Amino acid sequence: MFNLLGSARKGIRALAALAAAATLAACDVDLTAINAPGGGKSDGGATEVALLVPYGSVTPGDAGLARALENAARLAAADLGEGRVNITVYNTAGQAGTAATQARAAVDAGADIILGPLRSDAANAAAVAVSGSGTNVISFSNNTSIAGGNLFVLGNTFDNIASRLMGYAGAQGRNRVVVVYPRTPVGQIARSAIVQAASGTSVQIVGDGAFEFSEQGIVSAVPQIASTIQSSGANAVMLTSDSTGALPLLAQLLPEQGVSPSVTKYIGLTRWDVPPQTLQLPGVQGGWFALPDPGPVAQFNNRYNGRYGNAPHPLAGLAYDGIAAIGALQAKKLAMSKGNLTQNSGFKGVNGVFRFRPNGTIQRALAVAQVSNNQVQIIDPAPKSFGFGGF
Repeated sequence: MFNLLGSARKGIRALAALAAAATLAACDVDLTAINAPGGGKSDGGATEVALLVPYGSVTPGDAGLARALENAARLAAADLGEGRVNITVYNTAGQAGTAATQARAAVDAGADIILGPLRSDAANAAAVAVSGSGTNVISFSNNTSIAGGNLFVLGNTFDNIASRLMGYAGAQGRNRVVVVYPRTPVGQIARSAIVQAASGTSVQIVGDGAFEFSEQGIVSAVPQIASTIQSSGANAVMLTSDSTGALPLLAQLLPEQGVSPSVTKYIGLTRWDVPPQTLQLPGVQGGWFALPDPGPVAQFNNRYNGRYGNAPHPLAGLAYDGIAAIGALQAKKLAMSKGNLTQNSGFKGVNGVFRFRPNGTIQRALAVAQVSNNQVQIIDPAPKSFGFGGF
């Protein structure tokens, strides 16, 4: 066990270091140019977009992420065509108070809609600050607890991912699931999302595998978690942790405790292909996770790299998607109202099709992938429109 723990500890450090630049600790209009005539607002003028991003933040990585979000937004605006969308950048410094001040300044300057901020506290503050103006805020957050009123979340949510995976698992007969999660606020939110998603399918949650979020806490809990999985008759285990957290240890220790991936399907609530080294973990072999349609994502990555000379941050596509949705309404000469933003047909962008719900949450079309020989294999493609694939 000592050698195993040492190896797993090194794996966690390596994965965390590789993922740090590609992920955040907590937190879709065609890619081809659209040049159809038409105004962006009901009065026929260009749509004025205030882009709130964390320039000036002291948090490591925020400056690069802010640049990536701005770059992607400007790429989308260029694809829409000149005179369709005007983008004005407002620096939030990654602070809620600054975001609120900047949101008010943007509305005073004539913004029709606000895109951003990044994190949930800043997004909530910005939305509250302009709630009396009738201006809507499309934030980059994936925190559904802040959604509602004039605030929409653009990030992919636990609820959305869990719904896709539980629906697929039930259809494949993997209908007895144990949820493995840390005893943290995020862990509890993740578990609740899975339980809620399962309630609308044939899947039963037959047990919990909770653990204290520390290296020793994980190691100590694994024997009991394995026992729960085996005694409950579970044919699938849902892991909520990512590569920077408990996933490397769980994916190594659970198989050694007799929870064979060839018998019990391992399913991940997080991306198992970020960083790519995650795909080499023993417990993820043959396992499932969800991700956006790889085709449009790859096309966006290539175009971004060609334009700016470097690969985009994994969250950069959210900014493109936001401008794409705004541009789709602008093309129809529709105002940026809540009713228009929540049109049932949704929008299309670099992360596939998506739509905002009246409660401010988002529904995104996702593909289901399987890890096969350390590679990603799409086993159930992302739907191309709403009305299919469980939508």
